[in-house]
Amino acid sequence: MKHNFKNLKIWILSMEIASDIHKITLEFPKNEVYGLISQMNRAAVSIPSNIAEGSNRENTHFKHFLNISLGSSFELQTQLLIAIQNKYLTEEKGLEVENKIIEFQKMTTGFISKLV
Repeated sequence: MKHNFKNLKIWILSMEIASDIHKITLEFPKNEVYGLISQMNRAAVSIPSNIAEGSNRENTHFKHFLNISLGSSFELQTQLLIAIQNKYLTEEKGLEVENKIIEFQKMTTGFISKLV
């Protein structure tokens, strides 16, 4: 069964996370442009991109893309924690975005388990 990715709650949430990360990284020190900023934006963009790419495939292949998306979310979560640790953003703002990432991980794990 094919899915319209734009209607998937996990895709909508992942787009919000990608937007949040883009805004947050604009405030990072310029020496991180090719480091953490680049890595975080790539990971954040990878999450909804893999959902969209996999949505047009059969469920077994879709699960594979969802797992890649999930992997990118854990990568992003780690990078976000590094950014907080380095005081590139406030702990409050970081935890706000981290909670969205955790919510995405829970929703996606549940969605994967429901795909036949």
